[in-house]
Amino acid sequence: MLSQASFDASIGGLVTEIERIYGLILENRSSSKINATKDVLVEIAQVVQECAMFITKYTETRTFCTPTIPVVFMGVIFSTGSRLGKSVPSETTTKVANYNQKLEKLGLELRNQPIPDIQYGIQQIYEDFSSNCLACADKVGLNEAKKCLDGTRIEILNEIVDWINNTDPTAPRIFWLYGQAGKGKSAIAHTIALQAQNLGMLGSCFCFSRVRQHEQLHTKLFPTIARDLAHRDLRLRPLLVEATTSNHSLRDTADIAAQWNKLFLKPLSQLKGSPTGNVVVVIDALDESGAKRTRATVLEILAAYGAELPTNIRILLTSRPLVDIGEALNTTLHVYARSLDAVDAELTTRDIHFYVSTRLKAFRGTFTDENFQQLAAKSGGVFEWARLACHFISPRSGVIPEDCFHQIMSHAPGDGRTLLDEMYTTFLKDLFRGSDDRRDFRSVMRQILWLKEPLPISALDFMRDRFPREDDRYPVGFILNFMASLLAGANELSTPVRPLHASFYDFLLDEKRSGMFFIQQGDAHCNLAVASLSVMQAGLHFNVCKLETSYISNSEVADLEKRVEENIPPHLLYSCRFWATHLQDAAFDPDLAQLVRGLVTGEQMLFWLETLGVSNLIREACGALISAEGWLQVSLFVPNIGCHPTNIELEWKNGV
Repeated sequence: MLSQASFDASIGGLVTEIERIYGLILENRSSSKINATKDVLVEIAQVVQECAMFITKYTETRTFCTPTIPVVFMGVIFSTGSRLGKSVPSETTTKVANYNQKLEKLGLELRNQPIPDIQYGIQQIYEDFSSNCLACADKVGLNEAKKCLDGTRIEILNEIVDWINNTDPTAPRIFWLYGQAGKGKSAIAHTIALQAQNLGMLGSCFCFSRVRQHEQLHTKLFPTIARDLAHRDLRLRPLLVEATTSNHSLRDTADIAAQWNKLFLKPLSQLKGSPTGNVVVVIDALDESGAKRTRATVLEILAAYGAELPTNIRILLTSRPLVDIGEALNTTLHVYARSLDAVDAELTTRDIHFYVSTRLKAFRGTFTDENFQQLAAKSGGVFEWARLACHFISPRSGVIPEDCFHQIMSHAPGDGRTLLDEMYTTFLKDLFRGSDDRRDFRSVMRQILWLKEPLPISALDFMRDRFPREDDRYPVGFILNFMASLLAGANELSTPVRPLHASFYDFLLDEKRSGMFFIQQGDAHCNLAVASLSVMQAGLHFNVCKLETSYISNSEVADLEKRVEENIPPHLLYSCRFWATHLQDAAFDPDLAQLVRGLVTGEQMLFWLETLGVSNLIREACGALISAEGWLQVSLFVPNIGCHPTNIELEWKNGV
């Protein structure tokens, strides 16, 4: 094995080569013929960018090649003797050699062509590409907190890394990793994404989420991936600009096939020069995109045209083994399908044992290693069950950990879903023992589950104070403060509250599985529509962001984003965005109609439009107005409101 000094010397040689190329560029900076060498310059910029990321990570993890102890590199722990651990030194040497070879080749090309002003050239390339030109999704990327615990899932991670690094041009372009709920698919996806990012190989990471289904994220999948790839590879930027300039509709089209062909496949196929390595794209939790129709076109494209991707593109796709996904991907040669349910049970139990013993190491005086082994065996290979078990038996006020341990160990054996259902039921029975407690739990969870976007506790309380029934007006903290094991944001005022795992959604919304904890929709949308309209009635006003003048465009207000954050609280912004969505799903109600009338017949309508405008959400106004008009188009006389609903509709149109 090469010594640390040898590695340091090779990295130093790479830095010297970059310096040499930069000096070559400066020697010829007087030329003004940018087009003659733009392609070479962009390739140099791309390679140098990758080198910079690689060298940075090397300096942060320079002890990774020490053979005597387990080490962490690229976000993954590699024990001495593991396959992936052994590959790190050779992979480092290979990458350095490839970078040097590529830079030397590009240097020769520069010598043979007139060189333009490099600063001007790169500036023009950056100015050509606007990150706002495509309708992309935000907050869908890598989350390092979700990665695997160091030292676990080594075999499956090795398998995926081997597939990524496979240089065979016939290698499958897509790796479909599937498994039942709680098996750890997302943890593996985020671990691979982090590893690829640290090596400069990550092209994009796109994670679907059940709580964001209303956003139609599937229509933003390929534009977001295209944008991320262009940020990574400068050569793609002018190609995307050319595509969106010649066809402006591509910037916000919902035509997924057009997105794939013109924003993703065609620009990649037009890249000049040889790639410096494989590029990883991670698509996590495709099953959470929504109903089958939301992913039908995406699946059709990946199954039919995935083989047309460049040989250096690797797409890691994760999902549950839903029928429609399996039918699309299982029989396709360019898709490698791998089931987590088929991973050696002993390996999974080993990893869960390590996870449990790590999480509960502070309580070794209470629990023995035999107890940890029993928990691992009981888990049935479901990491989410193990996580919940650790929370449940951890010491807390009024609870004896040993009793909690015996309680969950007494559960009858079952498959992954049954085990999770029993764990959820055990948790909730322990928290909400009386019928009144369970009623309040159902009421709060109904509000959370039928929100179109998660809200923090402070916003939930503000809206709840405006629910029609006085009995429902109580702080949600009475219920949520004890649910941190099941809900994110349960103990924090500013963090949006949402289930930590999609399986908890499924459990609560299936009466056969959740029983007394089943959450019915009931009047959830009516309550949220009333609350939203009431919030707007109280909170909307002229010049909500306190701008000095209204005679300049939003883009000219330097601190507009900060002003929006300071002056438009989450409950008000949510109400402005989703009042009409909840209204559309609510039964017609006279009191609710009066609130609608108050909005559309007064100056509140203008303040609502202003708020959406400064929040860069004005595009949502049209859909909201159409939804509200549809709700008002009723045919029956509504008593106790003072006018026929068609008159309300007339007032609506006059107000607009």
